[in-house]
Amino acid sequence: MSLVSSLAVAAVALIHLYILVLEMFLWTRPAGRKAFGLTPEFAEQTRVL
Repeated sequence: MSLVSSLAVAAVALIHLYILVLEMFLWTRPAGRKAFGLTPEFAEQTRVL
């Protein structure tokens, strides 16, 4: 049971890290815009949020 819970925690942590990178560093780049369904104009307007 400990192994299963550790793997679940690791998976959740990796998902959160992926979303953090998308929001912080790739927001205005094609990968970030595609992941969140943003237009280039909207991504630029909301960049500082």
